[in-house]
Parts: sequence; C-alpha cells; structure tokens
Amino acid sequence: MRYIKGDATSPQAKGVKIVAHVCNDLGGWGKGFVLAVSRRWKEPEAEYRAWHRARARNGFGLGAVQFVQVERYIWVANMVAQRGIKPSRSGPPIRYEALDRALEKVGERALELSASVHMPRIGCGLGGGRWELVEPLIERRLVERGVSVTVYE
Repeated sequence: MRYIKGDATSPQAKGVKIVAHVCNDLGGWGKGFVLAVSRRWKEPEAEYRAWHRARARNGFGLGAVQFVQVERYIWVANMVAQRGIKPSRSGPPIRYEALDRALEKVGERALELSASVHMPRIGCGLGGGRWELVEPLIERRLVERGVSVTVYE
C-alpha cells in the first residue's frame, strides 16, 4: 500500500484502475468524496441512486458493491459500508464488517480485471471511522491478495 498526495479521482497508475469509496445505505449522495467523484464523472451517482431506488430487489445494502465503468480503464466501486449519515448511540456511521465484505468484493474484481485500487482514507471522513481499524481491512482483503493499492491524501 502506498500513500501519496493527490486526488483519488485522477488515479496515478498504468492499466485498469478501480476508484473505491464508501457510500451510505440511505441513498444519500451529496457530501464528502462523492462530490469529487460527481465532478469528474456523472455515472457513479446516477447508478448509485438507481440502485438504491430498486433496493428491494437488487442486493443493495450494507456490504454490497456496485461497479460502474466510467472510462475505458477506470471503474468506480460504490461500497455501501455506512449506516445512515450521522453518528448514533452505537457510534459513527461506518460499519467495519460491511466495509470488510465490500473490500473482499473489490479485491475479487481487481484480480479479475488485473486492476489497481485507488482511494481516499475510506470511511474516515464523514463515516467517522478510524484509519487504524480500516487499514488492516485493506491489507487483508486487497494487499495480501496481490492487489496494488494507492491511498490519496
């Protein structure tokens, strides 16, 4: 895993790339990293909103991932790993178990596509997560499986 300064929506690598980020389970898209995603590409937001609208019949929920191809060699992974958008009595919105399941799916797709994965510090902004809990999930589900990961700061 490498850390660089930059914008995860402009992934710095050759070949196929997956830009991974965390979404909530309410269908909300309007704060945080998703704004940078939407400035760069329109499809991830439109696909996420359609996925949420049809959630009763399509597997949308915590731990699910939607892959949206936005350029010939770039995919966006909408990972549902946040319960709501505000902290509750049970803690911050991030759900580490859901993030772990989502990262496993991202790892599978990255291996299928021979892709590298690019992300901000997922789940640690509006999601309220702690990087010292998120980083080991990324290590286990991606890095240990041979997937190159770049975290943008």
